[in-house]
Amino acid sequence: MDEFKLPPTRQAKMQALNPLMGLTILIVEDSRYASESLRLLSLRSGARIRRADCLSSARRHLQVYRPSVAIIDLGLPDGSGLDLIQDLAMASPRLPVILACSAADPHDSAAEAKTAGADGFLAKPIETLAHFQETILRHLPPDLAPKTPHAVAGDTVIPDPIAYREDLTHAIDLLDQPDPPLPYLRPFLIGIAQEAGDRELAEAARGLMRDTRAALRHALTQKIAEISPRL
Repeated sequence: MDEFKLPPTRQAKMQALNPLMGLTILIVEDSRYASESLRLLSLRSGARIRRADCLSSARRHLQVYRPSVAIIDLGLPDGSGLDLIQDLAMASPRLPVILACSAADPHDSAAEAKTAGADGFLAKPIETLAHFQETILRHLPPDLAPKTPHAVAGDTVIPDPIAYREDLTHAIDLLDQPDPPLPYLRPFLIGIAQEAGDRELAEAARGLMRDTRAALRHALTQKIAEISPRL
């Protein structure tokens, strides 16, 4: 039986509405909320996705799959995303597109990512679908770029608040450890707070020190209580 194919005009229309159709994006992101945002952006653009929440998980994926695009958060629980970017940039064959993402200072983070070998940088939170699509399309090689004009959407995506609650619960679990990983936890919390537009939590996270753990834990518990009735 012959493989079913869409008529050329309909296929062109679908490609125009889904400019990343046919691509596979590997999302390496430890925040459930940020990962959910990237998932929605990818699917709204027509791409397939795979997800990893740490360096070791990403490396296991890459032993089996070859994505078209890798989007790598710079602050991961088992190391820096810069190390993975450097490895992927030096690999042969190289992935078509390697992007870094971070909620830290965009100027410094973008420069570090470029030095490591990244093609581009996405500052979190990613404001619109248009910005996400254009950043990827700008770096695609000719053989992967859309062959027809594409409609870039200016929509935004809203991740499920359950993912935000899961991030906050995870942060409490880390705070409750006898020796909490504060150098990792502080930027993790700042990142998810910025992603969610939560200025209060971002400020509390910036002031995180060993002697302020109890106050931050209380703030996180209150945030979870505020979110839960809306779910």
